[in-house]
Amino acid sequence: MDIKAIIMGLAFAFMWSSAFTSARVIVEYAPPLSALALRFLFSGLIGVAIAWFLGQSARLTRQQWLGVVVFGICQNALYLGLNFVAMQTIPASLAAIIASTMPLLVALAGWLVFGTRVRPLGVVGLIAGLVGVVLIMGARVQGGVDVFGLILCVIGVISLTVATLAVLGASSGGNVLMIVGLQMLVGSAILWVPALTLETWAVTWNWQLVVAFIYTTLVPGLAATLVWFLLVGRIGTVKASTFHFLNPFLGVAIAAALLGERVGALDILGVIIIAGGILAVQVSKQPTPK
Repeated sequence: MDIKAIIMGLAFAFMWSSAFTSARVIVEYAPPLSALALRFLFSGLIGVAIAWFLGQSARLTRQQWLGVVVFGICQNALYLGLNFVAMQTIPASLAAIIASTMPLLVALAGWLVFGTRVRPLGVVGLIAGLVGVVLIMGARVQGGVDVFGLILCVIGVISLTVATLAVLGASSGGNVLMIVGLQMLVGSAILWVPALTLETWAVTWNWQLVVAFIYTTLVPGLAATLVWFLLVGRIGTVKASTFHFLNPFLGVAIAAALLGERVGALDILGVIIIAGGILAVQVSKQPTPK
């Protein structure tokens, strides 16, 4: 892994982890699905416009279009839609911790569904990740966390897992920025249906909402997705996913620093165990030196 890939991976981890804090601010002052649909509309149009200016084409292969649709529905509409709704009642740090288990779920799906061989270190990592999740969940449930919001986040991370398994098909063959913009427009189109049906446009306008919306549109929304696709194209999904072990730490740290969210001893212990499990799973996937 070269220095450029490392910088890209660290940048992605920070941007991805910060999304939960900015989203928590947004849902405090605006209806979640409407705000998210609008964010994807802006991010998608900006991405497509820049891609067109750079000479990229929307004439994608069948595999790319399939990846765009699956990624747009599973990550943007389902995963982020459910998380935005959930973060009306649960802390951003908890949402970040749940979402950070995605690499563990990807490995588990490969093992149980696709019959992918998992080395002993990977099995240990999966068990460790499960233990970490149980620790955090148990502490938060006893502390009175909203169970419905918790369930929404769990369903969301399962959708994110499906989206991640589709990334490789969407990111191969060029036109990366165009693909990023199009999958965001797919997410926006899907989200407008429940947003217009279920929500009332009631917004409390202030500088916090404006800053959070602009930030989440440009940084986690557009830049992080583009960096992830480029990183996957540069070093592959397995190596790129190694950077996810930073997400539990960063997600909790950013929420604590900017939102003042309380972090307990069991949260810290669970985050360390989950991060270690993610790293173990990803290391176990590396080719054995000959």
